[in-house]
Amino acid sequence: MDNSTIDLWPMLIGLLGGLAIFLFGLDQLTDMLKATAGARMRDGLARITTNRFKGVVAGAFTTAVIQSSSVTTVLVVGFVSAGLMTLQQSIGVIMGASIGTTVTAQIVAFKVTQYALVAVIIGFVMQFFFQNHRVKRYGMMVLGLGLVFYGMNMMGDATRPLRSYQPFIELLAQLDNPVLAILLSAGFTALIQSSSATTGVIIVLGSQGLISLEQGVALVLGANIGTCVTALLAAIGKQRQGMRSALIHVIFNVSGVLIWFGFIDELAQFARWLSPTAPELRGMERLAAEIPRQIANAHTLFNVGNTLIFIWFTGALAWLVTRLLPDKRPTAAGEIEPRFLNRALIETPALALDAARMEIVRMAGHVLPMVRQAGPAVLEGSQDDLDRIHTLDHEVDVLHAAIVKYLGRVSREELISRETKKLSAYLSIATLFESIGDVVETDLVHVGSKRLERNVSVSADTQSIINELADRVTWAVESAAEAVDRGDMSLARKVVDAKDDVSQIADRISNRLVDRLIAEDPHRTATYRIESQLVENYLRIFYFAKRVAKLVAQDDLVDEGPVPAIAPAV
Repeated sequence: MDNSTIDLWPMLIGLLGGLAIFLFGLDQLTDMLKATAGARMRDGLARITTNRFKGVVAGAFTTAVIQSSSVTTVLVVGFVSAGLMTLQQSIGVIMGASIGTTVTAQIVAFKVTQYALVAVIIGFVMQFFFQNHRVKRYGMMVLGLGLVFYGMNMMGDATRPLRSYQPFIELLAQLDNPVLAILLSAGFTALIQSSSATTGVIIVLGSQGLISLEQGVALVLGANIGTCVTALLAAIGKQRQGMRSALIHVIFNVSGVLIWFGFIDELAQFARWLSPTAPELRGMERLAAEIPRQIANAHTLFNVGNTLIFIWFTGALAWLVTRLLPDKRPTAAGEIEPRFLNRALIETPALALDAARMEIVRMAGHVLPMVRQAGPAVLEGSQDDLDRIHTLDHEVDVLHAAIVKYLGRVSREELISRETKKLSAYLSIATLFESIGDVVETDLVHVGSKRLERNVSVSADTQSIINELADRVTWAVESAAEAVDRGDMSLARKVVDAKDDVSQIADRISNRLVDRLIAEDPHRTATYRIESQLVENYLRIFYFAKRVAKLVAQDDLVDEGPVPAIAPAV
């Protein structure tokens, strides 16, 4: 083949086909890692992010395991919103996530492409011939890893003719301009939404001896800028905490590139010193043998170096993004929106279901004030008091609709049996809390309005015993919400066991109402109806709370190990 001619079509097919297989394999590997380790990584993050240094370790380890810095960031946003982690603590996790993403580059830089088809065969056998869900998931991981290596092998074979193709060599010479290399790589990464994939392509080019290490370092820097686009897109329309996390990600990566831009040669030299050499080879063969590991190491050095620089300024970063994006409080009840239902988690059902649980607890936090305020408002409040309770239900309805829609999307993912049962239970629990809100908003408020309309006064003695019932039912609703939050089977059983206690209080009220009915009182019939309807509706609320507790008491709703406690957020 002449140096000035090349059969472009087969090379293009091989390159794009290899890239497609590489991206598909990486996607399958990431999905299976998230599905298998997602819940454990969530709990690990919650436990060991007590300071910024532990946060870096947690972020790096979590991202290395689930191979998705965006999922790690989404988890962090949820923890910050729930009060489990401060914004300053979350910065350490985000920095660690950048380190965790370098693991992919380290893996693909090893000369393991010759084992690609072996991994594909093993993964296929595990996925196709075994019925156990866990074995099938591990099989998809191995198959995905094999496809990553096979895709890289295809791209390498397709680009090999370019070694002697003079026009392409002249084009690559333009990458000696680091600004151009950074912009090109940033644009490519933003387009395919994966810095790991970009780094893989860079390593393939290096393995063919097509780019120098300095060019590879510049391309890696550009990939770190391009990956910020993913975080920015995920933050569009989100609440302030999500937008702040995305902004921290942008500031961290872009500032790091600006700092290292003037030291590309020094970073490349350090990576050469750190990486193994192949002195027995000469020319392009030696470059092809050495550069992949050098690029991977430069990638890791860049992210570790950034973290070592910025870890001391987490407080300043938190202050900066808070000033740039100050809190914005809703001005009307209609503006309420979900806080935890992030779409980025849907492809990881274990994490998506936990997000739904957190939103359900938040919704319960809006139901509880309605239940607490209902008794005083119905027994002796004004119409304004009743109207205020009526308007609170709108927030509950908005959150309930969002939760149902979100769980509907999760249901379309591939779920294991335990996740399917949990999804069904969460749908029921969300509807039960919404039903409690409806009872208060429609039925109890109606009873209060009838009291005012008919000018009925409830005696102090009757109020006392009804308040006793109201307190017990309010405790049941609060405890059911807390049981959902913590996965607390013991507390859930206490709510279920309170049935006899609640029934006894209701019977005492009923007996008293019968005595009042035969008394000489011109309003005795109207009073009886209002008071009996009040008792009936409180019993309905308890029934819904008891059903929530029964669902929590099922083993399928309790994760392995304790679930981080999240207080209901109103």
